[in-house]
Amino acid sequence: MEIILLIGVIGGAWLWFDSITARETAIEKGSDLAARCNLQLLDETVACSRLRLGRNNRGHVRLLRTYDFEVSATGSERLTCQLVLLGKQLQSWHIPPYLQAVH
Repeated sequence: MEIILLIGVIGGAWLWFDSITARETAIEKGSDLAARCNLQLLDETVACSRLRLGRNNRGHVRLLRTYDFEVSATGSERLTCQLVLLGKQLQSWHIPPYLQAVH
């Protein structure tokens, strides 16, 4: 019984630390995507909206995380976007169409 509890605690700690580094990666990737599209990442926050298992191109099982984040072209409106990380690698992303502000 104690071994099962210990394995659960160690697994939970690993998931927590891995989630922190994955979130930092998602913030970095979201900021890069926003900058490439001439958008501003709002609040520099991302939220994990989905967590599941996936396989990389070598067939290894990794955590597949979907993150939601918000960007703005003008600072007044918010666009909800998504990015998907497989492990620490960017798998896909979505930024909806928007009207770009003319300065």
